[in-house]
Amino acid sequence: METIKPPKSLTDQTYDILLDAICTGELSPGDRLNQDDIANRLNVSRQPVISAISMLRANGFVEDTGRRGVIVTQVEAELFHPILEFRRVVEPFAAELAASRFPSHARDEAAIVLRRGAEAAARSNIVELVQTDIEFHEMIYSWSANPVIDTSMRVNWHHIRRYMGHVLRDLGGTSRIWAEHAAIVEAILSGDAQAARQEMHHHIETAGHRMINAL
Repeated sequence: METIKPPKSLTDQTYDILLDAICTGELSPGDRLNQDDIANRLNVSRQPVISAISMLRANGFVEDTGRRGVIVTQVEAELFHPILEFRRVVEPFAAELAASRFPSHARDEAAIVLRRGAEAAARSNIVELVQTDIEFHEMIYSWSANPVIDTSMRVNWHHIRRYMGHVLRDLGGTSRIWAEHAAIVEAILSGDAQAARQEMHHHIETAGHRMINAL
């Protein structure tokens, strides 16, 4: 039985909205965050906006520039490359584990996620594409039945979301991405750990090349 979760505070809701806007490119690198404009748009007071911007600053998504105020940070290759190196190790391993540990409902779960991704691609909806991409990878972490993998990936996941947003703006490549996802799922559900590792490694490598091109 699940517990009742308390509603998010206005600060947390404001943070989530601004973070989504940054990760999907609605707020681009260099865009200025005007506290009054944001408060009016979200129909909240300035206080939750100020607190949310402080959280974004602490996590490296915005920065103070003096006279220009607070702006969205640039997408830096210096951060992307270490994250890519980490994903090259962790995600193929997660797929390998998943091939022998996936749950009984895995095929039904995968069908839902793959369908949602295809629908988001058909609508060319960046927000949905980023979200479904996240859901796909979190599904594989879950199937690995290794909670350390999920925890370690979440440390930098919001930065990964932002890089995904840059990659997925090339909407012509979304069908390839979801074809790679489908190949990973098929390898896992067939119980072929080596193929699952190889398919995920290929996916992370091609995603890295797309990101380098986008940068």
